[in-house]
Amino acid sequence: MSGKKLIQLEYIINCSPKVLFNRLSTAAGLTEWFADDVRVRGNLFTFIWGKSSQNAEKKIHRENKMVRYEWIGEDFEKDSNYFEFVINQDDLTNDVSLTIIDFTEEDEVTETRSLWDTQIAKLKHLLGS
Repeated sequence: MSGKKLIQLEYIINCSPKVLFNRLSTAAGLTEWFADDVRVRGNLFTFIWGKSSQNAEKKIHRENKMVRYEWIGEDFEKDSNYFEFVINQDDLTNDVSLTIIDFTEEDEVTETRSLWDTQIAKLKHLLGS
């Protein structure tokens, strides 16, 4: 595997940063919209989709601001093996946005964007956003 492409997606989410952060940083919150099941031991998260699972370590945790998960495994390149959620709140309008940073193969950008769009639609529905 080589040449992973960084993608950055931004979504407006109508809820407080605290409520949103809980859905992005806890096993219970992530299970509601991101994976079928999430198990946690310390900073090690196991994401389960159907019969497959993938381990990630929570590397950065800034309360109500951002969280980064770094994939663990030999299939992942050192510099492009993470995904990150960043919560921003506009000082003037108080609008809350969620920025997602992820990496994908050059020929899978459209599919990856579509997958995130679907997952964020689930998250927004869950939050009543």
